[in-house]
Amino acid sequence: MSLEIARVPLEAADDFYRAHEREALRSFYDFAVVWHEQRHTSLAREGSTTVGAATIRIAASLAEIERIVVDPASRRRGAGRALLADAEEIANYYNCHKMTALVPHRGAAQAFFEACGYHPEAVLPQHTFKLDMALVRKFLL
Repeated sequence: MSLEIARVPLEAADDFYRAHEREALRSFYDFAVVWHEQRHTSLAREGSTTVGAATIRIAASLAEIERIVVDPASRRRGAGRALLADAEEIANYYNCHKMTALVPHRGAAQAFFEACGYHPEAVLPQHTFKLDMALVRKFLL
């Protein structure tokens, strides 16, 4: 067998993943997995101006904050907290028991999440950009 590795756009693998991912997850977790992955994005607006956005990924009763960004001129006015609360509401609707985010360890983002009720779950040494990253979590149910 001659094996060739090709670098392709993400969507080029969609059909392959659809055909094989469920079995791969069953093997990985050693039980039948019902995996309905979805993403949700919310915007924070002041009038017609978008001042923040958040995207979460939900899979297997877990929610992960992929991104939460607030315009620097609008920070410290509640947009981040409101976006986070909305994300938690979405996660609760889908019966997620936990929400997580990966943030720089001991940085401003970690302080923000901790002020919003999140707690460090793990520290990953030299993880992203060779920085220590904290996995913060909040139990929802």
